[in-house]
Amino acid sequence: MPEVEGAAVPIQAKSSWSSFLKSIASFNGDLSSLTAPAFILSTQSLVEFSAYWAENTALFVAPTQEKDPAKRALLVLKWLLNTLKQQYYSRSEKLGSEKKPLNPFLGELFLGQWEDEFGVTRLVSEQVSHHPPVTAYSITNDKYRIRLQGYNGQKASFSRTINVKQIGHALLTIYPPGSDKKETYLITLPPLHIESLIYGAPFVELSKFIHIISSSGYISKIDFSGRGWVSGKKNSFTASLWKLGEGSEKNPLYSADGQWSDAFTLKEGEGKKAKAIETVKPSDVKLSKLNVAPVEEQDVFESRRAWRIVARSIEKGDMDATAHYKSRIENAQRVLRKKEQEENREWKRVFFSQANSSDEDEKAFQDLVKVATNLGTNSWDGVAPDKTAGVWRYDDQKATGAKKPFHEEGLLALGENPDGTSAPVSRVPTNQSSQVGG
Repeated sequence: MPEVEGAAVPIQAKSSWSSFLKSIASFNGDLSSLTAPAFILSTQSLVEFSAYWAENTALFVAPTQEKDPAKRALLVLKWLLNTLKQQYYSRSEKLGSEKKPLNPFLGELFLGQWEDEFGVTRLVSEQVSHHPPVTAYSITNDKYRIRLQGYNGQKASFSRTINVKQIGHALLTIYPPGSDKKETYLITLPPLHIESLIYGAPFVELSKFIHIISSSGYISKIDFSGRGWVSGKKNSFTASLWKLGEGSEKNPLYSADGQWSDAFTLKEGEGKKAKAIETVKPSDVKLSKLNVAPVEEQDVFESRRAWRIVARSIEKGDMDATAHYKSRIENAQRVLRKKEQEENREWKRVFFSQANSSDEDEKAFQDLVKVATNLGTNSWDGVAPDKTAGVWRYDDQKATGAKKPFHEEGLLALGENPDGTSAPVSRVPTNQSSQVGG
């Protein structure tokens, strides 16, 4: 029997956990809509998870300082491998098990910045669609001329366990030293599944593979594997890096293997003749602290301000209050969506817009997509506008003009009066120019 991660189900919660597992097994829709028992709920919204991409600031900006394109691609691979622990394992390590995040509402924002020896790195994360649920994000460091942007949706289903398909992609754009020509890396997203459900101590395991495809011609592939019933280790992977037309996955310039949540080794070459370059432990990598405005100074659409009462209720284990305040937001959002539909208005995104297919950057992006497809990712949903309500890009012009309040609906969009009491849903304004949701 495999080793059990995290803590077991609290005695008082065993009944509700058993009922939750039964509801999962018989549910045919998107599992994200189910309410989990209190001990497994997170006080964080999914819109916050974008921050995990760049907490390792030193590794994030490192490729911008490397002149050799092959070594630059290796540094991008090293950075990405280091993000995996933060993205998919840090919550289990900190809290004892993976928690079910709050589902973001349309227009929800998470804004912050890292300030360290590498300057200011700005994070903008926005829920750009609700049906289907899609989060878009941008992480920018002007000093080092680097930006990561992307978007993703998640489709959860049950087949022996919870399986999550991530839809979307990330784009890393850098300027090599002394160059004014952009270099872009297309990053595909891994599917994942949840282990140890039966024990009430769920943790994430990554599945299949992802690619990092560079406009310089270098390609990385990361293959994921987990612990089986008989052998293997959790969170295991192997990786290869080669140049298109000059090598292959089986004959790479560089390779890597290990556990993305524990330690891994970067190597020159592959196989028995490979030469170890560096062994990396993500836990040893210094993480920068993300600075977020105090809740009382945040706009009402900013995540921690919007969910503050729900979060406090979860921390107290008060599920009646959690359900009440969570429903208050959801019901107010439904009223807005209905009114938008009736008045044929579209929700105005604050920081993101649909990609312009005639833009030179988008044309270059499509070239990378062709490479990804040719590599065998023909079932890849990295660019599936029908599944993500479009192809989303950070809009610098919009961002320049963005200021609080970000939306005129204000507290009424959360079903809340200024004094914190519930607002009548009939009071949603009818003469605003923002909206559409889904």
